[in-house]
Amino acid sequence: MSLKLSIAAITLLFTSLVFSQTVVSNTPTHAGNAKKILIIASNVTDMGDPEKHEARNDLWEYAPPYHVFVSHGYEVDFASPLGGAVPFMREPLGISSYTIKYEGFLSKANNSLSPKQVNPTEYSAVFIGGGYGNVFDVASNENLLGIIAKIYESGGLIGSVGHGAGAFANATLSNGQPLVKGKRIAGFPNSTEKEKDWAKQGSLLPFLVEERLKEKGAITVNKDNIPDKHDVIIDDRIVSTMFLPSAALVAKEMLIVLEKSGKPNKSK
Repeated sequence: MSLKLSIAAITLLFTSLVFSQTVVSNTPTHAGNAKKILIIASNVTDMGDPEKHEARNDLWEYAPPYHVFVSHGYEVDFASPLGGAVPFMREPLGISSYTIKYEGFLSKANNSLSPKQVNPTEYSAVFIGGGYGNVFDVASNENLLGIIAKIYESGGLIGSVGHGAGAFANATLSNGQPLVKGKRIAGFPNSTEKEKDWAKQGSLLPFLVEERLKEKGAITVNKDNIPDKHDVIIDDRIVSTMFLPSAALVAKEMLIVLEKSGKPNKSK
C-alpha cells in the first residue's frame, strides 16, 4: 500500500510468477465455460478525511492480473459501485505499462460497468485487487456483493490481493451464511495496518480486513502465520494473497483452476 515501494519489492512484482504457493482445497468446478472474468474496483480516491489520505486502486495489484487474464485469451470487464472510470495510484512500470499500452487496460478500467449492467452468469471468475477504496465502497455495495456471491455459487472463482479480501468479506450466500465462513483467506493483516500511517494506523477505515474476515468466520492467513508472505492461498475456489508482488500469481493460479490444467492439493 505504501506509495514508495523498495527496489526489491518492485523486482518481486515482475518475478511473481515464480513464487511458491500454499494450496489447500478440494478440486473445484467453475461456472460454465465462459472465458470472461470480472474485475471489481473502487471509485474512491481518498478516505474522506481533511488530509485526503490515498485510497485509489493499486495499479500494481490490478494491471499484472489483467495482463495474465487477457494474454491467456480471457475477456475482462471492469465493474465498480458507480460505473465509469476507476482511479489508480502508482506509476505504470513494467508489465503495467505494457498492458496499458497494448492490451486496453485503461480503456476497460475507464468504462467500468455499474452493478445493474453486470450479468453474473457471464463470468467464470471475479478478481478484486488492493487499494483502500474497496473497503469503503465495494464492501458496502449490496449489489456488487450479490454479484460476487452469485458467481461463486455458480461454481466460479474469487481472486484477491491485499485489501481486496475486505471487499467480499461481507458477501452472503443464498443460504444466509457468510461467503468466507470456514475458508482460509489471505488478506491485509491487522498488525501491519496498525503499524503504518497510511490510514492513520487503521483509524480512518470502516473496518480492518483481518478483523472483518474473522468476524465472518474466515480463517485468516497473513505474514503473522505463514512462512512466506508472498504465498498464494487456494481454498474452495477462493484464491488470495496478502502481498502486492504476488498479484500476477493469483491470476495464474486462477487460470490453472479454470482450465483444469492443474488441481489444488487437498489440505492434510
